[in-house]
Amino acid sequence: MIRILIADDQPLVRAGLRTVLATDPELEIVAEAHDGRSALEAVERWRPDVVLLDIRMPGVDGLAAAESIRARHPAVRVMIITTFDEDRYIARAVQAGVHGFLLKSGDPYELIGGVKAVMNGGTVLAPPVAQRIVGLLHGRELQDRLAARTAVRVLTPRERDVLALLGAGLSNAEIGHRLHLAEGTVKIHVSALLGKLGLANRVQAAVYAYRAGLSG
Repeated sequence: MIRILIADDQPLVRAGLRTVLATDPELEIVAEAHDGRSALEAVERWRPDVVLLDIRMPGVDGLAAAESIRARHPAVRVMIITTFDEDRYIARAVQAGVHGFLLKSGDPYELIGGVKAVMNGGTVLAPPVAQRIVGLLHGRELQDRLAARTAVRVLTPRERDVLALLGAGLSNAEIGHRLHLAEGTVKIHVSALLGKLGLANRVQAAVYAYRAGLSG
């Protein structure tokens, strides 16, 4: 079972997410929260596998909660449930080390696949959100690309291959299949390249792969 915490200040949104997730017997909603503070308390109490966070909540907002969860419980996977008018929050969420973004207006059943993907080590970015992330980078794009292409020189050829496939959104198992490597070996390469590049997680690695020209 994948244990899930839902955090959103709108009861109807929480009910909708709960209804969708409940259709899959592999998923269990262990707790709900109406703001960032109660989300942090629920994480401490229930130790979920995945936290679904709204960004704009009263008191402690979703971004502050994401930062705290990632700092205190690095094994917990954090997914942001976002809307189109929250561009200014996306860069901070990436820096916080979240594992994915899905749209409230998207196909509800993409949520189930997204939860399972992040639990398998993948990164989930709704296509419009991925485009927004690239747009947010546009102002510094040339400088960042040059810096990234210089920085990846410290990686081994195999680590660059793994980074490129991270940029394509593949899980460790999929990368292993593509490169004919054991999944454990892929995990070692991922940890090594994250450390060498000073990155927190796979979302940041996917952005970095784009900057370095290693992904499409």
